[in-house]
Amino acid sequence: MYKFAANVVKGFLSLFGSIKVYQKENLPKSGSYVIACTHTGFVDILWLGIATLPTEIHYMAKKELFQSKFLKWLMESLHAFPVDRENPGPSAIKTPRKLLKEGKVVGIFPSGTRSSEDAPLKRGAVTIAAHADVPIVPAAYVGPNNFKDLFKRIKPRLIYGEPLQLPEGLSKKEGMDVLMEQLDQEMRALQNKIK
Repeated sequence: MYKFAANVVKGFLSLFGSIKVYQKENLPKSGSYVIACTHTGFVDILWLGIATLPTEIHYMAKKELFQSKFLKWLMESLHAFPVDRENPGPSAIKTPRKLLKEGKVVGIFPSGTRSSEDAPLKRGAVTIAAHADVPIVPAAYVGPNNFKDLFKRIKPRLIYGEPLQLPEGLSKKEGMDVLMEQLDQEMRALQNKIK
């Protein structure tokens, strides 16, 4: 279902222009990882999923998107899983850790909600990657954010950074603080690079 849906979305978005993808060679060839991307609208989610094919992304998504039967079916068909952003319980870590253990790729938007570039990152991506002992691939998107932008034919661009790993020789907490700082800097640098 995922590949079918991705190809339908790709066909639709391609009516407005194709995406330019940079540094895709930074994506690990095998094994699981977390992909952490900038987030300014719903279009970046779609382009990220398409650009990363044939790898399928399991997105962490706000639970509100699972409230109607159709949306729940659609989100689950696209490998998304719900998280309560206001009160993230143990499942916020448990579900992605299980997916990563199975060798899957988990997609997270560390700024949480759609945001401007300067929004501080939330710790979820780093916490999940650290506890699952997998790398984080930073990514940045610049382009249309919504339907209105699509009609303006704003050119979408996506760039992948080099995988970041929890540093060795530090306590997990210290290592996560360092990784958090690295991720924040790298995502900003990537976004500036493709502007």
